[in-house]
Formats: sequence, structure tokens, C-alpha cells
Amino acid sequence: MHHLVGIFRSIIDTEYKDMDEYLPDGRVNKKKMLIIGTGGAIFLGVLAIVYHIFFAALAFHATNDRFVITSHMSVSDLGYELKSQGYIRKMSVFDYLLDKKVSGDIPVGTYTISKSMNVWQMVSVFEGAPSEYLVYFPPGLRKEEIAKIIADTFGWTKWQEQEFLNETNMSPDYFEGVYFPDTYLIPKNETPINVAKRLRAHFEEKFAPYAKIAAKQNMKWTTVLKVASLVQREAGSKADMPVIAGIIWNRLDQNMKLQIDATVAYARGDTGVGWWAPIKHDDESIDSPYNTYMYKGLPPHPICNPGLDAISAAVNSASTKCVYYIHDSSRNIHCAVTNTQQNANISKYLR
Repeated sequence: MHHLVGIFRSIIDTEYKDMDEYLPDGRVNKKKMLIIGTGGAIFLGVLAIVYHIFFAALAFHATNDRFVITSHMSVSDLGYELKSQGYIRKMSVFDYLLDKKVSGDIPVGTYTISKSMNVWQMVSVFEGAPSEYLVYFPPGLRKEEIAKIIADTFGWTKWQEQEFLNETNMSPDYFEGVYFPDTYLIPKNETPINVAKRLRAHFEEKFAPYAKIAAKQNMKWTTVLKVASLVQREAGSKADMPVIAGIIWNRLDQNMKLQIDATVAYARGDTGVGWWAPIKHDDESIDSPYNTYMYKGLPPHPICNPGLDAISAAVNSASTKCVYYIHDSSRNIHCAVTNTQQNANISKYLR
């Protein structure tokens, strides 16, 4: 602050003047006094106000915290957490005031709070929307399902939801499977296009190590992602995934049709009973390049957005001679090398 005053002395209207002062014995004492003109006085006054506002603002922001709510929380649960962390003193007052403002649970997401806030300021923060929305989607969803989750969270219009979906249509390699399943904190004002880019960037970061493994095995990353998407939808558990991946590779190597139900469900789409409702016998005749009952080879694109376990299984598949598999009623897998063995497994576990 002293440096600032020194700088501004050359700017403001100041001068030193000799002032007479009478000493007790009657002699005159000459002394210097700083005389500040009217303009300078106003300037220094403004400077003092700015100084206090500036440093007060710094002090306020320094104590701001990101308070993240990761699951639906009641008003009383929130009050308990805030009190236990020293943000409020009277939990009963906070609960009473917020309960009058909010019906139901507090939305998940990030809230910016400070221990310098009074109870009314704290209530107003949680009365409003979070600064960042917390969004989670599990592995195995197609992009339309992900779009719906995010649109419901952000309150998007149908046009905004479609804008999000269109972002993956720009390149054939990114049509499906590149919205990595995870938990995200997304700013509330982020555009649909930027949300899509955020998810895709996260996918590229997570997928990068497996893309290197695929390259060493002379496999295209897009092929690995297709296989991973099939594994994700077909597996009953993480333990099944390498086995199913091995069976898929075996069938491809032997030029067999994959005959995977999940590909038919993807081709069929949502008919009012959900995207992944069990297929019917008639669905197997749907004429679509995704229908692996009708066409050999992998579908044109992934059929869902797989997680790391399925991706890892696609590049680290189990060594097996099996080319068939079924899941019993408990979702345990049973594989077979021959069609005869497969029929025996069907009779034993599914009938």
C-alpha cells in the first residue's frame, strides 16, 4: 500500500508548504506539512475505497469452497453436513428456512459456499441451481439414452438434445461408443456441443492405452470398440467379458455369423418398451447391417458406449475354443465348442 501512495503522489494535486508554529518560548518553528488539493483528496478517498473492496473481495474468494452433493440429499441431511463442516452454527434455523424454499431433495451438483456467509446467504445458495450438474451414466447405454439423461438434468429442449446427438454424426468413426460412461461435473451453462466434446475427450483419454495395445496386435481401434460394445451388452458379469470376447473373435475368425441378440435390439430401437427389451423371433428378420443374425461380421459401428472392463476384455480376450455361449437364469455363462454341446447346455440350463 505504501508503494501505491508513493506512485500516486506524482499524480494527485499535492505540495509541501512551510507552516509556522509557535514554540512555548515564543520562537517561530518552521515545519513542513503535506497539503492535498481537493482533487487529490477525492482521488485518495476513492483509492481507499477501491483498496478495501479489492482486498475484501480477495479475502472472500479465498474462503470460497466447492461443496459437491453426489447423491440426493434431504434438507436435514444437508444441514447436518454443513454444521459438521463448520459452515453453519444453527442447524435448526437453516433447516427451517431452506425447508420453506425447497420441496424434496437438494439437486446433486456443485455449490459455491463460504464460511463467511450468514444463514440467509447459505439458504439462497442451495435454493438455486448448482453451478455444476453431476451427471452419471453407466456402461452399455446407446447415445440416445445418454442424451436423455443429460437433457433431463439440464432441462434441455428437444432441439438441444438433438444438437448433442448430431455431434457424433460428423465422423463415421465417432458415430457411437465414444461417450465414456462415468460421473461428470458439468457447468450448468455448457452448450450441448461442448458437453458432447467433453464426453468424447474423456473417452479419448481413457481409451488411449487400449488403442496402443490394439495397434500392437494389428487391430483397428474402431474394431476393438465394436467388439467391446458387444461384450458390454452380452456379459452377465465382469468375469464373463474376456470369455465372450474370445468367443466373438473365434466366430469372426471362422467366418460365422455372430448371432448376438443385442445387435438386433440396437437395429430394432425403442418400440415403446425400452431400447434393450428382449428381442422376439420376428426381430431376427429385421433387415439391418446391425442384425448379426442376418449378416456376417461386426456391425457398422459400436452398439453402445462400453466401459473399461469391456474394452480391456476386447484386447485381452480369454483363450478358448468355444464358439457358443448361453447364460442361465442366474446369469452364469456356459460356453460350448460344438453345436451339439450348445444344445445340451440349452436343455440343461434354459429348459
